[in-house]
Amino acid sequence: MAYIQGENKPADASSGECPFCRIPREDDGLVVRRGALAYAVLNLYPYSPGHVLICPYRHVADYTDVSHAESDEIADLTRQAMRTIRAVSGAHGFNLGMNQGAVAGAGIAAHLHQHVVPRWAGDQNFMPIIGRTKTLPELLDETRALLEAAWVAD
Repeated sequence: MAYIQGENKPADASSGECPFCRIPREDDGLVVRRGALAYAVLNLYPYSPGHVLICPYRHVADYTDVSHAESDEIADLTRQAMRTIRAVSGAHGFNLGMNQGAVAGAGIAAHLHQHVVPRWAGDQNFMPIIGRTKTLPELLDETRALLEAAWVAD
């Protein structure tokens, strides 16, 4: 509800001020992996437990503007995230994606970020709406500890 109501939701900002520029500098407790050019951080408003964002350190909005080295590391961290999440939670599948621009649904359009969303059979489909049942959440600190401890680099 905090996300829906806009509480503490960061707005797009200039380089150095946007949340994805600040997170790696502030040693945010939700970062689960740091690379040379990009990092993996738990989504503060996850769609499911283990929802990770892969972000370049550089403040860049458009995927066509990342360097080859940055796109390679984003891809590597994405594969590592999938392996790690699958190992600790037995995810059945994943939604991967980047929303490019506000009209495409990017909540923070000024800084590129790729979503890695674990999915399980029957997880978020009809449960809250039709079944009037909520799925069990996992606290972010617990998810972070599991992923950080199990993360294996290629």
